[in-house]
Amino acid sequence: MADIKSLDDLKSAVSTPAGEEVALKREPVRDAQGRAYATGKRKDAVARVWIKPGSGKVTVNGKTMTEYFARPVLQMILRQPFTIANVEGQFDVVATVAGGGLSGQAGAVKHGVSKALQLYDPALRGALKAAGFLTRDSRVVERKKYGKAKARRSFQFSKR
Repeated sequence: MADIKSLDDLKSAVSTPAGEEVALKREPVRDAQGRAYATGKRKDAVARVWIKPGSGKVTVNGKTMTEYFARPVLQMILRQPFTIANVEGQFDVVATVAGGGLSGQAGAVKHGVSKALQLYDPALRGALKAAGFLTRDSRVVERKKYGKAKARRSFQFSKR
């Protein structure tokens, strides 16, 4: 073993023979059908998401996006990863989502789509990570405590 006493010694021991730095190169992760798969989570909702090149059709639990997520805000949440990555209308999405409410499910699909996009094309990772779409939003509902009406709300005070 080499005698390493400084950071420079460590750097020279670890570096490649040519003296150049080794950069981590991410490879695309796709299945036999050319799809990328990822799991997205938000609150109590879990979404399994597959993306593949296509016309931009989004299917959630067998229904179209506009049929499943009727509110325009939820549809906008689903489109955000494509807008940030500049790939609107280039990928078809098939998602199955379970648990939670519609808002949590939309967030879960958004998280899953973001993860699948960066797996399909690692070049998109920087933009998605900068927007915060690859981070799982860990906020969940606080549990109810005994002696309280809800998690923190007290019962109504009565003087008499």
